[in-house]
Amino acid sequence: MTSPQQPQPQPQPERGPHDTGAHEQPVPAAPPMPPAAPPAAPPQQQGMPPQAPPAGPEQPGQQPAPQQPAPAKEAGTMMLQAQQAPGQPAPAKEAGTMMLQAQPHPEPRPLAAHGPAKDAGTMMLQTQAPPQAQAQAPQHPAPPHPQQAFAGAAGGYVSPIPVRPTHLGHALASEWTKIRSVRSTIWTLGVMLLLIVGIGLLASLAAGSEREMDPLLGVGFVGVLLGSLCVITLGVLSISSEYGTGMIRTTLTASPSRVRMLTAKAIVFFALALALTTVATTLVALLDSAMLNGPAPTADQWLRATLGAGLYVALLGLLALSVGTLLRHSAGAISTMMGVVLLPMLLALFLQGESLKDIQRSLIEYSVPSALATLYDIPFLSTGPTGWTPLWILAGVTAVVLGGAYAAIMQRDV
Repeated sequence: MTSPQQPQPQPQPERGPHDTGAHEQPVPAAPPMPPAAPPAAPPQQQGMPPQAPPAGPEQPGQQPAPQQPAPAKEAGTMMLQAQQAPGQPAPAKEAGTMMLQAQPHPEPRPLAAHGPAKDAGTMMLQTQAPPQAQAQAPQHPAPPHPQQAFAGAAGGYVSPIPVRPTHLGHALASEWTKIRSVRSTIWTLGVMLLLIVGIGLLASLAAGSEREMDPLLGVGFVGVLLGSLCVITLGVLSISSEYGTGMIRTTLTASPSRVRMLTAKAIVFFALALALTTVATTLVALLDSAMLNGPAPTADQWLRATLGAGLYVALLGLLALSVGTLLRHSAGAISTMMGVVLLPMLLALFLQGESLKDIQRSLIEYSVPSALATLYDIPFLSTGPTGWTPLWILAGVTAVVLGGAYAAIMQRDV
């Protein structure tokens, strides 16, 4: 693109004898030129082709050729033209011209190929207003959600995200995702399975097939007692860790119903602990019956040594979850649950006076180790609960503490 140059006066043809001169402009006199040098061509104006030199004197009675006007620029037109060198003849067509044109149209129309009116060698880039939207068939939109309708009527913000009411299933899916995606679940439940199955297998190998065992399934008691400590730890961490990290605020924002949130946690944790513990106790019972020598266990003994033991351990974990909800502190809740499991037996060892015999006996009979041993038909004392009774006692205690957890989480702030 050449820089603009100052326009030079163009020579005009002479008037003939018959010209009226109504539309003629006075022609300025050309400056004298040196005789030796040929006259230089006038400089080209930007965007206009070179003009031919003026003709000689006209003959009488002949009309002079009118000067061709410059092509009018269209509105919004930017023309990029290759400049001819001075002294060269002008081409018949404007070659080498690239035109960038933004032209409004009164009516939208599609882009068309250049017609014959355009000069050869012209490339036009044209922006065109988008066509008007065609009339569409009337559609029947779905009725909005009641919450969106209320927000729109009140002049509030209506979210473009579809809104649907949440229920317990959503809370269960959320809690299942959380409990299976944290490392504490893998570690605690992995150690529990290792203790129950590993200690049960070692006890069976140590007893051997020569020694008669009665009851036959009682060997798995020690492994289940130690494995229950891992389930208690996981029960506390499933709720207290959210209070410690502040995640409980996000949980309650996603699920504002606190009763539903705690119910989902209790269901997911109880089902997971029951399934894994029952699988582990069943495997140990099968190993004991295959490797040990003794009377065949009855159906009730099989149920109490497998499903009964799994229910007891899962209820202990649910009790730990309730204590964690009440205390909202991991270390404090775990220490409290360890005291509930182990402290009665330790206190009974130091109560040796005659006046304390009844208290000592009650602590031993209703302690967690003795109740779990009762499910395997090996109670610590001949007096006390038998059969499934220890399981019902623990279920009642857990229900009371869980009810207190519901009341506390509804009254207290996070």
